[in-house]
This record gives sequence, structure tokens and C-alpha cells, in this order.
Amino acid sequence: MPQSLAHVTLLVRNYEEALVFFTEALGFRVIEDTPLSVAKRWLVVAPPGSGGTSLLLAQADTPEQVQQIGKQAGGRVFLFLHTDDFLRDYRLMQASNVKFLETPRHESYGIIAVFEDLYGNKWDFLQPNDPNTPKPLPLESR
Repeated sequence: MPQSLAHVTLLVRNYEEALVFFTEALGFRVIEDTPLSVAKRWLVVAPPGSGGTSLLLAQADTPEQVQQIGKQAGGRVFLFLHTDDFLRDYRLMQASNVKFLETPRHESYGIIAVFEDLYGNKWDFLQPNDPNTPKPLPLESR
């Protein structure tokens, strides 16, 4: 039986600030935004063109949940965002003041840089190598 991950829950302080960050700074699209109660929503976002796993933005509502905002992976990279054009999306993210923790670098598997979301969760931003094309030019020469 085929299986797949549908959503990953990301704890957020506030639905609206999270929605602004993910849709404006990262260019994600809203998949679903359904009120569940006065204080709770089913708010799902995903990268443009994605047909895979999406993020369920969950507003923290207990002191324990609030303490975990931005620490869901214990300081390690938590999520991995792939792109088909690193430089294009990197420049758009920089223009939206996304906080990158390092300069982009080439690795054997592709071009990568780590960034933080607005809560401090670390993400790998990656353009995987296409095995059918030669290694891209160094970022500095583009």
C-alpha cells in the first residue's frame, strides 16, 4: 500500500504573522484555511508547484507549546526546501529579509544554504544536482 506524508505541523505564535512570512517571504501558497473554532484554524501552506508534503501552521495554545516555537528540531535543521532555481529564489528571499545563516555553497548533492524562519527554525534551502546536466557555475560568476 503506497503511503506518503501529508502535512508537517509547525508551531507558530500567531496565524497571521506566520501566514505573511510563508506567503510573502517564501512565496508559499495557501492550500486550506478553515476555521475550526474561534481561536483555532486548519491553516495549510505549501511551496509553489509542490504536490508533496505541506505545512500545517498551528498556533501554540499552551505554555508547553509556546516554549517549543522555533525549537522543534532542537537546534538542528528541521525542514528542507528544494528549488529548481537556487539563485532566483535566493535573491527573492533575500529581498524579503529572510535570514540566511551562511552564504550559498556547492556540495556534491547541489547548491545549499541554511536559513531561519521567523521563529528560528533552521531550514536547508537546496537546489539538488540534476544528474543529466553539468555542475552549475560558481554562484559568484552569475
